[in-house]
Amino acid sequence: MEASAPTLSEAAQLRMRRNWIALAVLLALACVLPFLVGNYRVFQLTLVLAYSIALLGLNMLTGYNGQISLGHGAFYAIGAYTAAILMDKGGMPYWATIPIAGVVCLVAGFLFGLPALRLEGLYLALATFALGVAMPQILKHQSLEHWTGGVQGIVIIKPDPPAWLNVSQDQWLYFFTLAWVVLLFVLAWNLLRGRVGRAMVAIRDQPVAAQAMGVNTALYKSLTFGVSALYTGVAGALGAIAVQFVAPDSFTIFLSITLVVGVVIGGLASISGAIYGALFIQFVPNLADQISKAAPWAIYGVFLLAFIYVMPTGVAGFIRMVRARLRRRPGA
Repeated sequence: MEASAPTLSEAAQLRMRRNWIALAVLLALACVLPFLVGNYRVFQLTLVLAYSIALLGLNMLTGYNGQISLGHGAFYAIGAYTAAILMDKGGMPYWATIPIAGVVCLVAGFLFGLPALRLEGLYLALATFALGVAMPQILKHQSLEHWTGGVQGIVIIKPDPPAWLNVSQDQWLYFFTLAWVVLLFVLAWNLLRGRVGRAMVAIRDQPVAAQAMGVNTALYKSLTFGVSALYTGVAGALGAIAVQFVAPDSFTIFLSITLVVGVVIGGLASISGAIYGALFIQFVPNLADQISKAAPWAIYGVFLLAFIYVMPTGVAGFIRMVRARLRRRPGA
């Protein structure tokens, strides 16, 4: 007798099992990768991991909740400076500065989100754009120069790995950042797949209907802004420790625009899209510079247009479309 076709629940369980196996394989490859490449490449991959956290935070706000932010580089700067000041002025160990940077940005994002409740769409985008433009000037202000170092910035000492672990400093920072990526991605997955995530999406798609069903739109919007800023601040702290230096000119409005580009390229409302977007914003500019020293940003623009034309829903959306087509094939 022929075997009966699997039921819908069995097929879903099978897909879930395959997804977990794929994630385990990817995590194993991520752990092996720093031993296969040089220290500079490991440093670049560490920045990819840090950027992926920031992109995930911004995607929660823009992709899942529908609030457009063009100034998230400001929260990245706040997280970076929080970690740098605590290490330089307070003598605090680097690992302890990460959660503090996240909490500081959570409060800053929540407070900024409260007045932003009156703004929507392009008006909110302009308000966040103003925050991103103002942040470098704020960091250079004389009243904060004792803490921020003014124009000169702050130099951070690269942390040493544990004595019992036979890895280089760059490899240790990579694994340290990878641990934060796994933790924050798991938390985001649980958050977005639950009641909170459904409320965020409902506010994005049908705000009036969501409010009529009892969703506190003001609270959810402010909390989403705060959680998004928390993720971005943690990313900023990790990036500052990896780069070993913070300065106001490192956090211009271009950083905020770059984060938006990463979210769009990776895929809106996609957790995995944060990884793809981080790879794009880290490596594509370097590739464009190698192709043309005279006009690297023109080449970068060509890459950007090509990605948008070929994958209008982002890399994650393109991969989902390919997998769906493969499943629809006879015998799949």
